[in-house]
Amino acid sequence: MNQLAEELNVILSNSVAGRLLSEMGRRMYFPKGILTQSAEATEKAHLYNATVGMAYELGEPMMLDALREAIPSLTPTEAVAYAPTGGVMALRREWKESLARKNPSLAGKSFSMPVVVPGLTAAVSYLTDLFVEPGDTVVVPDLHWPNYRLIIEERKTAAGLTFPIFSKGGYNVAGLEAQLREAGSRRGKAICILNFPNNPTGYSLTLQEADAIVAMLISIAKEGTDLLVIADDAYFGLQYEDNLLRESIFARLVDAHENILAVKADGPTKEDYVWGFRVGFVSFGGKGLGEREQDALIKKLMGITRSSVSSSSGLAQHLLLKALKFPGYEDQKARYRKILEGRYKAMKKYLAAHDLPGSIVSLPFNSGYFMSFECVGISAEKLRIELLEKLGIGTISMQDKYLRVAFSSVEEEHVVPLLDAISSTAESLSRK
Repeated sequence: MNQLAEELNVILSNSVAGRLLSEMGRRMYFPKGILTQSAEATEKAHLYNATVGMAYELGEPMMLDALREAIPSLTPTEAVAYAPTGGVMALRREWKESLARKNPSLAGKSFSMPVVVPGLTAAVSYLTDLFVEPGDTVVVPDLHWPNYRLIIEERKTAAGLTFPIFSKGGYNVAGLEAQLREAGSRRGKAICILNFPNNPTGYSLTLQEADAIVAMLISIAKEGTDLLVIADDAYFGLQYEDNLLRESIFARLVDAHENILAVKADGPTKEDYVWGFRVGFVSFGGKGLGEREQDALIKKLMGITRSSVSSSSGLAQHLLLKALKFPGYEDQKARYRKILEGRYKAMKKYLAAHDLPGSIVSLPFNSGYFMSFECVGISAEKLRIELLEKLGIGTISMQDKYLRVAFSSVEEEHVVPLLDAISSTAESLSRK
């Protein structure tokens, strides 16, 4: 094993993070090679800097005029230079400050500097590289983002332990607890992904459900099980009802117990309306994890990044940084959020005023981009095909049992005819 990896493992050896590391996670380190030497040269090479594999002219990276015209507000360095493996530091600092503003419960709590990764898919994938072994189990609800399964079961050859996401009209906390205890009994550790607002259901925790989950996790940790809790906050900040948890559950877990490693995976993709930027962030926190342990985890994650994509898009990072500092930026976001809330309310109003056919049942939803129907006695895939082929309406079928509807991409005035079409098509299928 590389000496740098061994040094990081020693730093983490007495923490829950060290115990949770996978074999790949234990082997991983950030090399002191070209990138480290280039960083040193950037700081100290005042005469000539012949380190970085980029082409320069008059002290700036070479940049085609065709690109200069397209992005005139960025310097060549911002637009076309490599970004550091861990991300542009000014953006990382800005994002960390924003996390504290958006999650007041983080006040006074210690958590790592966010690390930039190429999107939320990479965040989840890299975290499984660090912490998931073949044969491990990762607990997710039965209705989850399908990419979890591809990452967990196919890339890592681990197992996804699922539970029914809803019970008695709310989140199934008891089901989550049962599967975590099952996972913990196998190897002394348990891993779960908590995604709110949830994709595909559009459900966020109530404050009471959040309290119950945190208390349950602490109870399991006190019994000696090491817990890795990944908060997938892709749709952060898009709650449309009162009494919902508007913070990340990460904020409640960073100092909850010595046996809990909390990780926040988030980014601007949905909450800042920049889907194609492919920029995400990963932040670590846990009771007893100081700056040395946090830095060791960052270096291991940077090793994963370096050994896969090298670094995330510098152009996207600098554009995001400028946007975050733009006057009125939050007002612009609020305007779009209000539009999404209007579409959500139109969905809720329709469902409250209409009796749906027995072949489709609306699942609970209160936030995010989506809502889903459970199909009863009919095939969700047949319903999807019927809507698409006969009416030109696109939806997503899942497990041949559920139909996901993205109200985020439907104008408010089109919500009623959309739901009319889904309702009538489901009813006609049930008669066949």
